[in-house]
Amino acid sequence: MARPAQSIAVMGADYPNKRGPARRFEMALCLPGERVHLRREPNNPADSRAIAVYSDRNVQLGYVPAEQAQWIGSLLPTVRAIFQRADTFGPVIRVTFDGSEPVLPVIKPKPERPPHGGDSGMDDDWPPREPRDDFGGI
Repeated sequence: MARPAQSIAVMGADYPNKRGPARRFEMALCLPGERVHLRREPNNPADSRAIAVYSDRNVQLGYVPAEQAQWIGSLLPTVRAIFQRADTFGPVIRVTFDGSEPVLPVIKPKPERPPHGGDSGMDDDWPPREPRDDFGGI
């Protein structure tokens, strides 16, 4: 059974790149739907299973989380990824595992709340109440 498309939080956006633009700067240039590339880093001193994420301009954005790197690495020849969005921690990418092109997920808008929590358009405190003293009397 094929794995469904998945959104993945990319880690390490605050670390500097060895050369070229900073990761957060590059993230700000990425557009939703833009292709990103996943590359193994077998010589990475911290984790030989590390998978780096690069923009289409060949600038590193960060890494696939270590918990997901091993199984994504085993599927890498058929993995496709696009930039989904920027978040406070870093980029989010959309990934497919069967060689198909990923598409951005459809986000349903939140239903609008009626003004002041009711549907009458009136203020919540209408009609006005008589002021009361601390003992509940008028």
